[in-house]
Amino acid sequence: MAMAVFRREGRRLLPSIAARPIAATTPSPLSSDREEGPLGVRSISTQVVRNRMKSVKNIQKITKAMKMVAASKLRAVQGRAENSRGLWQPFTALLGDNPSIDVKKSVVVTLSSDKGLCGGINSTVVKVSRALYKLNAGPEKDVKFVIVGEKAKAIMFRDSKNDISLTVTELNKNPLNYAQVSVLADDILKNVEFDALRIVYNKFHSVVAFLPTVATVLSPEIIEKESEVGGKLGELDSYEIEGGETKGEILQNLAEFQFSCVMFNAVLENACSEMGARMSAMDSSSRNAGEMLDRLTLTYNRTRQASITTELIEIISGASALEAAK
Repeated sequence: MAMAVFRREGRRLLPSIAARPIAATTPSPLSSDREEGPLGVRSISTQVVRNRMKSVKNIQKITKAMKMVAASKLRAVQGRAENSRGLWQPFTALLGDNPSIDVKKSVVVTLSSDKGLCGGINSTVVKVSRALYKLNAGPEKDVKFVIVGEKAKAIMFRDSKNDISLTVTELNKNPLNYAQVSVLADDILKNVEFDALRIVYNKFHSVVAFLPTVATVLSPEIIEKESEVGGKLGELDSYEIEGGETKGEILQNLAEFQFSCVMFNAVLENACSEMGARMSAMDSSSRNAGEMLDRLTLTYNRTRQASITTELIEIISGASALEAAK
């Protein structure tokens, strides 16, 4: 009834309302944003929420696409990483793995990723590397870093720049193979002097689990010294040497080949951990974006409903005023 009265009276009053001049008013500094004009905040707030919803949807599409790409890369690398474990295991059985050995010259090889958005795998290996530095540092000891990956390089350069001997980035730009990693291992051996190499990387267990791991490779001199003393390496003398090579030359070749095999496995394991962590991180981001989108949708609907309700109240109030003015 009120709406019908408003329509009848509105048609009658439209010419007089349109002909009436609108006086320019200066808004009071104490007035709120809702009193700025007829379009005011109500039309702007819904537009802001709509834009925010659009941006969240775009972010959600990106995170879902990154999760799918990481899953595809993980399937390609996981099988190779599992197969590469058979390369370094015979060396561990023959030469052992002595992470607590006390030497004068130690080199910590830190493996990280070149890209972010993969959880805490990079910060984890950096923490382990710094802990190894503190354990092996001393007045007559020398500890150096070899950094592989852009993320660990950016972190370590802040406080350990003088202790970094070599940095390598963009290793994962091309598909990883043994020839590529063996060239990297050869560069490390040529540029650093060491008694023990400690490779720090993330060993892949599952998509949501990885374990920070330290693999130790001793120099030929330390291996020979340990074999003479006895202990874990004392059984090396029980093997017969064939050919014209000396024991020192054989140990040199074994140490170089062991380091390249351990590096190959460590790089693949770290790549698997990176892809698994990125999948987990992007999945969490997609879920968070969905929850945020639900909250924004609720806010948008409430704002829109409040705007409609306010307009209906104004219409009914105007109709009642017109009906009362008869």
